[in-house]
Amino acid sequence: MTLLKGVFVVAAKRTPFGKFGGKLKDINATDLQVVANKAAIEQSKVPLDRIDSVIVGSILHSSSDAGYLARHAALKSGLPINVPACTINRLCGSGFQSVIYGAQEIALGDSQVVLCGGTENMSLAPYTVRGNRFGTRLGVDLKLEDSLWAGLFDSYVQLPMAITAENLAEQHKVSRQDADELALRSQHRWQAAHDKGVFKDEIAPITLKGKKGEEQFSVDEHPRGKATIEELAKLAPVFKKNGTVTAGNASGICDGAGAIMLASEKVVNELNLEPLAKLVSYHVSGVDPKIMGIGPVPAIQGLLNKAKMNLDQIDLVDVNEAFSTQFVAVQRALGLDPERTNVNGGAVALGHPLAASGSRITANLVYELRRRNVKFGVGSACIGGGQGIALLLERV
Repeated sequence: MTLLKGVFVVAAKRTPFGKFGGKLKDINATDLQVVANKAAIEQSKVPLDRIDSVIVGSILHSSSDAGYLARHAALKSGLPINVPACTINRLCGSGFQSVIYGAQEIALGDSQVVLCGGTENMSLAPYTVRGNRFGTRLGVDLKLEDSLWAGLFDSYVQLPMAITAENLAEQHKVSRQDADELALRSQHRWQAAHDKGVFKDEIAPITLKGKKGEEQFSVDEHPRGKATIEELAKLAPVFKKNGTVTAGNASGICDGAGAIMLASEKVVNELNLEPLAKLVSYHVSGVDPKIMGIGPVPAIQGLLNKAKMNLDQIDLVDVNEAFSTQFVAVQRALGLDPERTNVNGGAVALGHPLAASGSRITANLVYELRRRNVKFGVGSACIGGGQGIALLLERV
């Protein structure tokens, strides 16, 4: 649907993303979301008692309080007791889905202001023991399951996510060189954007305890902005002999959170808020789980069809780079213009803390539309299990 009521983004913030086992490894997903929440609340200038609902995406449940995540994050962020909160999971599309659900609440008149977001601490993903609740027979060894690996493996089709990317490489004739060149572009674009201070608009620094006292963590930890094509070419394929997916051209396993504040047109006018963008439309689609990475293609096509627009009318596109191979397949299938797509780098450089990525992409698009003084942006992601999701934003 194209939204009938005005739904506006009035704040968009995220934490810097920490690398796997890096600076954020001991901060659970709830507390990461609190950082993003507080920054978005402060930016929006919306009084706490005017926030009607909180919706936060998270996937891995990597801490003991994960079942309470959205609610605890809301309360720790200072929201009144009476404000409800909901934790959602549409896998890698969860950050985007939180915005969709928030927009629906506003469109239906159930809410006027919704705090949305996504958070993940992949470093804290535990090892688990299954089937032993009621005891273990003599001689049976306990088996530890890596919950992180389990979350990246689709048991329905018995494939890890990376093999779904290798399947796309075969279908769309994506070479290892194609994948490495995309990875290099992602890293170098991140570096160029970082050097210009582009990410300062969206990043909420975190104060950490370091060996020499407190330190401010304000720059994404995963990027390798000085990478060379020769360095990438030396890395061996990880999942398939002579394959395309390597540690250098796949998205980084990372920790981080993002928050997007949505408000109705009524509240924007009443509180004299400064809207950053308008949410025009959205679409979610299903695809074959064995090629889940192609999900952004029907999602973006469906989105444009709902909005009665074509790709030539879109000024900026940001597609989550789950794998370079997957992104190249999507780019070819849609005919995306490289000069208007992932202009500040993507998840290969910045990392992909699962549920947080949709929030990151939404925030980056909102600010980039304003920096370039252009009108329309599309954010999209593939989703494990075979789905795609996309949002259409308009600068205001």
